Amino acid sequence: MTDLKLMALDTEDLDVISAHVQDAVVRVADMGYARGDRRFALLMNRYDWESDKPRGKGVRKRAALHFDAVQSVVTAGFDPNAHDGVLSLLAISFIPLDGPAGMVELSFAGGGTVRLGVECLEARLSDLGAAWAAAAKPAHTLD
Repeated sequence: MTDLKLMALDTEDLDVISAHVQDAVVRVADMGYARGDRRFALLMNRYDWESDKPRGKGVRKRAALHFDAVQSVVTAGFDPNAHDGVLSLLAISFIPLDGPAGMVELSFAGGGTVRLGVECLEARLSDLGAAWAAAAKPAHTLD
């Protein structure tokens, strides 16, 4: 299994990253904003969709995702101080606002969101090497 290393500088790139982190499990304590570095980062256990087997449970991999040029962070729908809290990442999107600036939105199951005000879109996703059998394959009901 190859470790992923992806970078996003536009919405098409971010769509690729979003697909790879769909259904990632994130602890609230593993997300943070380094104001001085203008970086928002999170650690996750992502479901490895590209190595998914039709009958198997699949694989989870430890991964890191960070966004640079972050000017603001707004959370909604979950308690950012609940360090034991666990979230399921559904998607990441970018809404352009003014020139290269815009809003990155991380959407979680149950309606939680993290909105990042960014000067420009710059994100990096890297697998950290650890991989293990997933307890179950993520499944979604269609509403």
